Amino acid sequence: MAEHANAEMFRRGYAAFQAGDLDAVRSLLADDVVWHNPGHNHLSGDYTGVEATIGLFLKLFEESGGTFKVDVHDVLGNDDHGVALVTASASRGDSGFSERAAHVVHIREGRLAESWFFAENEAAADAFWG
Repeated sequence: MAEHANAEMFRRGYAAFQAGDLDAVRSLLADDVVWHNPGHNHLSGDYTGVEATIGLFLKLFEESGGTFKVDVHDVLGNDDHGVALVTASASRGDSGFSERAAHVVHIREGRLAESWFFAENEAAADAFWG
């Protein structure tokens, strides 16, 4: 059985993100995307719009010296939502973190419209990102 089109889109987005192809990622985001970045650190909060969301991704790469990555374990999708089971990790100097998470998205007209991460150990990410 073929994977749902929204699950395929979500996988393409992760592959582009990991390859650093932010133009491809940009094309998969709704113009009014809202990206809810979890935690209690200086990168936490809601990022509204494509440019703000891409700006967050650039900060993640910059502040981790390019080591931030998200390994995808599985992706599920239907007409309105996608869920990715992932492990996010990064390192900087002698510090690093790795956490399992569920990434839930709302999809509208084939583009990612809203995003939430539910992390296994949010405190570890907060300690890393400061």
